[in-house]
Amino acid sequence: MKPITASIITIGDELLIGQTIDTNSAFIGQELNRAGIWLKRRIAVGDVREEILETLEAQSRDNDILILTGGLGPTADDITKPALREYFGAGIRTDAAALQNVHDIFARFGRTPSEVNLKQAEVPDCCTVLPNRRGTAPGMWFEKAGVIYVSLPGVPHEMKGLITDSVLPKLLERFTLPVIAHRTAVTAGKGESDLAAHIAAFEAALPEWIKLAYLPSFGLVRLRLTARGDDEATVHAELDRRFAQLKEATSEWLVADEDISLTETLHRLLKSRGKTVGTAESCTGGYLARLLTEPAGASTIFKGSVVAYANEIKESVLAVPADVLRAHGAVSEQAVRAMVAGGLKVLGADYVVATSGIMGPSGGTDAKPVGTIWIGVGNSARTETLLLNYRFDRARNMELTANTALNFLRKFIKADL
Repeated sequence: MKPITASIITIGDELLIGQTIDTNSAFIGQELNRAGIWLKRRIAVGDVREEILETLEAQSRDNDILILTGGLGPTADDITKPALREYFGAGIRTDAAALQNVHDIFARFGRTPSEVNLKQAEVPDCCTVLPNRRGTAPGMWFEKAGVIYVSLPGVPHEMKGLITDSVLPKLLERFTLPVIAHRTAVTAGKGESDLAAHIAAFEAALPEWIKLAYLPSFGLVRLRLTARGDDEATVHAELDRRFAQLKEATSEWLVADEDISLTETLHRLLKSRGKTVGTAESCTGGYLARLLTEPAGASTIFKGSVVAYANEIKESVLAVPADVLRAHGAVSEQAVRAMVAGGLKVLGADYVVATSGIMGPSGGTDAKPVGTIWIGVGNSARTETLLLNYRFDRARNMELTANTALNFLRKFIKADL
């Protein structure tokens, strides 16, 4: 089956200069891929008519579908609609349903729309209007020379609603799409290149229609298997078989056999055992606590945090002995062991993870250079420690330390039968 291909074009100067982060493309890409549509490109262009026209012309040559977002507002710098009218050689009309929608939305707030607001209902006369129940700018569906063009507002929740309510149903009605399925394993503790070398034989044995992707992040590597085919049962059966092989090959470093965060994995582990955790943080400054409270339901597993950045707080709150700090310093195995012990008493948690280190860019010494970090994890019965030596910038040192600490905690809990 010939793949149905699509590209995403995001429009707006704010995207090019980094003032706004493009989250729309990620959502659209995920939804189209899930439907069986092959994504070829993601392109960002500014609010320049010529750039929009050139991009439409170029991308229409080898795509079945083009999804555009942005530039549909009522102000002078929103030029997507004028560019589309020029591209399609279209006139302009006021869509009655879109006009009523503008009036209805303003009425809900006790307001009357201005003439500028009412221009939101003006659309090229060759498009099919996609009603926007969440905002005033309707979506628009065009067809030209066998290519489908969909223009959507850039406001994320409006775009998402239109994709779900209108765009996907129309595309699924139009095309017979292949099955595309994914399986993801999350690993920690082994770098991308070392992991690739370890599973090289597995990867070489994959059939042509199953691909393996390496998705590294700070201290983690996601391994995603993607299968593509016409028969759903065959695709899923073979994908599951290969995924079982992948999990076996990476079992030493396997964190999760689905695409979830390390934090979510910890939540599930703690909930399954009816246990709680707290943090005693110095160099991570509360970042571990933030990560542990990101998933919903954190109150069932997270007791609290002590951010003891200064030595006097380590002493007064966590009861780290002054002689330990004098003899060994705050960045030491002895200090994090004491921080764990103090955290267990203060927080009343079943487990505590502690961090103390030098994130940089300054503060290092010959004996303890920047990137020297101690992690401690413990419960009432035992404490384990880990020494890290990173040589990156402050932000990367922080991310790596956090993920390493959480994975160290995960392994500690799993071993605590």
